[in-house]
Amino acid sequence: MSTDFSNLIDASKAPADTRVVVAMSGGVDSSVTAALMAEAGYDVVGVTLQLYDHGEAVQKKGACCAGQDIYDAKRVADTLGIPHYVLDYESRFREQVMEDFADTYLRGETPIPCVRCNQTVKFKDLLTTARDLGAEAMVTGHYVRRLAGDNGSELHRAVDKSKDQSYFLFATTGPQLDFLRFPLGGMDKSETRAHAQRFNLPVAEKPESMDICFVPNGSYARVVERLRPGALDPGHIVDMSGNVLGDHDGIINFTVGQRKGLGIATGEPLYVVRIDADTKSVVVGPKEALLCAEIGVSELNWLDARALDEQPRPVKVKVRSTTDPVGAGIYVEDGEVRVRFDEPQPGVAPGQACVVYDADRVLGGGWIVR
Repeated sequence: MSTDFSNLIDASKAPADTRVVVAMSGGVDSSVTAALMAEAGYDVVGVTLQLYDHGEAVQKKGACCAGQDIYDAKRVADTLGIPHYVLDYESRFREQVMEDFADTYLRGETPIPCVRCNQTVKFKDLLTTARDLGAEAMVTGHYVRRLAGDNGSELHRAVDKSKDQSYFLFATTGPQLDFLRFPLGGMDKSETRAHAQRFNLPVAEKPESMDICFVPNGSYARVVERLRPGALDPGHIVDMSGNVLGDHDGIINFTVGQRKGLGIATGEPLYVVRIDADTKSVVVGPKEALLCAEIGVSELNWLDARALDEQPRPVKVKVRSTTDPVGAGIYVEDGEVRVRFDEPQPGVAPGQACVVYDADRVLGGGWIVR
């Protein structure tokens, strides 16, 4: 089931004369990506990032870029006969991803550190390093597609919608997109696994990790408390009128839309509607109180040639990584980007991303504000 990627970079040059840097995390996807590039004849250089001190309590065995993963990436590179480098990005990762993660939780919002990592460390710092290494492209194992459009490179959802990672890549800029390639975007996971078997990769049977790489056992609170001592200050759980229903041991243990683990009994299902960081209050209410008709969006990264204006533009948007895009209108009002849903949406959480689509194409995206 060989796949021809010999024209993926520059059809006017022989692959052997074209250097590419492959970001290798030690997982199946990036390993297959490196193997496909080598098979196509490119001058492949594998790069793995060391993102945090593996001796710290935040180590997560089996997660992205943990110690075992660096070892696995090296084994794959040796199998393929390509050079492999491990780059120490610990200080950048801590400053740009982990610190932001902690601060976002302390603001009563719900962060997406994988987006920040792609936005800063991987598609900014690592991309610069790839250029310094003489690469003509950086290739990753993300399940998205980069297509040529009338006005330059476009970002599109993966063919396999169950693996699509476009939500996490909305912050990719046009110039970055010109330099990036995503050979897995046209495959499904079974094809990727089959390629791993075909190449006899040592990670062919390695399970996927869905966890955040620096969060041990899914304990966000533990990480935030370590980064920000005092983050677990107690407070009240209150209803929408401000009546105290109970107490909690830190707002970082809650997120908008949460129902379980509230520790209160009122005879009716209650959900986290809002988190007030100033008063350290968790506001709860009935399910219908979660419905949101309109949101503001900050730090918009817009990839379309047509600029936004005061007239709402019909689009599809995703406000959570696990849901399908829904109908909405996006527009600018008093200098602020606004998104008005065709139908009110439940559990829209500040700090998450709002990604904008035209069919499968990513038009852009930004961060949901209060």
